[in-house]
Order: sequence, then C-alpha cells, then structure tokens
Amino acid sequence: MALLLTFTLALFMIASKKVKKGSGSMTDSQKLLKLAKQNNGMITTAMVIRAGISRGTLKYLSDTGGLEKASRGVYTLPGVWDDEFVNVQSRFKRGVFSLETALFLCDLTDRTPIRFHMVFPATYNLSGPKREEIICSGSKEPLYSLGVTDLKTPGGNTVRGYCAERSLCDVLRPRNHTDVQIITDAFKRYTSRKEKNIPLLSEYAHKLRVKERLRAYLEVLL
Repeated sequence: MALLLTFTLALFMIASKKVKKGSGSMTDSQKLLKLAKQNNGMITTAMVIRAGISRGTLKYLSDTGGLEKASRGVYTLPGVWDDEFVNVQSRFKRGVFSLETALFLCDLTDRTPIRFHMVFPATYNLSGPKREEIICSGSKEPLYSLGVTDLKTPGGNTVRGYCAERSLCDVLRPRNHTDVQIITDAFKRYTSRKEKNIPLLSEYAHKLRVKERLRAYLEVLL
C-alpha cells in the first residue's frame, strides 16, 4: 500500500511539473506574440532575447505556425507583409542605409530601391553584403556615424539610415554617380518641407566637401 502511495505521489509530482512547464511556455508564447503585434507584426531574435524570452519559445511558435520565418533572425505573424528593409538590417546589423535607399526612407523620392545602398565601417568585410547584391562601401569615422538616425520603413518598422540632410549631401558627391533627376526631385521635396534644416544641411555639405554643389541647388530652389 505504501509503495502504491509513493508511486502515485511521484506521478502526481511529474504531472504537476509538466503542467507548470506547459503553462509557462504558453505565457511566454503569449508575451512573444503580443510583442510582435506591438511591432507591426514583426519580431527579431534580438528582441526576444532582450525581452527575457527563450529562443525555444520562438522556435516553438515558428514550428507550429504561430510565426513565419522571414529571414535569419526575423519572424512575422502569419499574413504580415515581409519587410525586406528589416530583413537586410537584421543580416547586416552594422550597415546604414544610404544614398537612394535613404532618400526613399526619408520620403525624398518615389523610386522604390531595386538594390539597397548601405555604408559599413571601413574595416568591415563587404563580401557578405556584396553576395546579397547590396551596393555597399566602407567609411571611416567620423563620416560613418555622421547623420545616422532611425528611419521608418513602408511597413512601419524602424531601421538605421542616414538622415535627409546627410543623404542629400551624399548624392551630390561625384563618386556616387547619382542620377541628376533623382537629385533634383529630392531637393525640390526637401526645400518645400516646413521641417527642413538648412544650417545642418550646410554643415554636412562642408564636411562632405560638396558646399559649392549644394549652393547651386539652393540658389535656385530657395
């Protein structure tokens, strides 16, 4: 009788642990899905770790259809638009969106990027992004960090890119071979904004050595 009671108690304890474990997993799953909903239906592995949720919960939701894997380290809720800007930024975390790509994110051009432009630290190995057909280059400090800001993608997510003022100066640099029509349209849009920052634009133009080129555009448009 005592042996039977001991055996029954052991089974009860094992079952209790499984229930608690299952309940905990469900709670983590709910937290993770809530986090994804708050982030426009998208979540990254880094976000999950920062929230204190295990990678196992992320894998469980991916395996059971609660989340869909968009790319390495990026997951979306079923039916949510796949944000390629976020996917690229997740794969190349030190990259900063630049040139026409940054102009697009700053709403200074309507041309959707066919290939992304990114800038990396001077010592970064560019073979990876080049394999992904990203138009990329390396840059030393302080120019690499000059004008870096958070930009919103069409999907409402946040990525790192150069601000409007930095991007306008970048496209003026002869080495970047930016189409004249893109430059002209971008400056027209920028100068018509209420929130334009001409002093900052002039400061960046001085640092990037395009002050004379900038003056030629501003004299016509302002």
